Amino acid sequence: MTAPQAAVTDDIDRKAVAGMLMQLFDHWKLSTEEQLDALGFATSNRAVLARYRKGEALSGSRDTLERAGHLLGIHKNLRLLFPHNRELAYAWMKTRNRAFEHRSPIDVIREFGFAGLLMVLAYLDRARGQ
Repeated sequence: MTAPQAAVTDDIDRKAVAGMLMQLFDHWKLSTEEQLDALGFATSNRAVLARYRKGEALSGSRDTLERAGHLLGIHKNLRLLFPHNRELAYAWMKTRNRAFEHRSPIDVIREFGFAGLLMVLAYLDRARGQ
């Protein structure tokens, strides 16, 4: 494959990921600020979400791509933990949890940043017995 084709494939994948994340954020009913925090952007950078919703490819930065992967991993774990209850799976991110000292998972992510994202994902991995 030539380099230009690889770049096009990369753009298509990042576009798809951006679309999946925007749909996921809608399912989780995250506020704009919560979405930006989850992706590691300044809460004043609302334009980036608008661009992603219009079909722009997700940023190619390592931090953004890793965050996206972890957010999709959280979603996957929730769907596997609650296969017959999508409402519960989608509400879980904003539901207070004793494991997080009565904070919601999105609050943990907002408070601790990337480390919070890893904490939430690790909790779900353990819940699934991985």
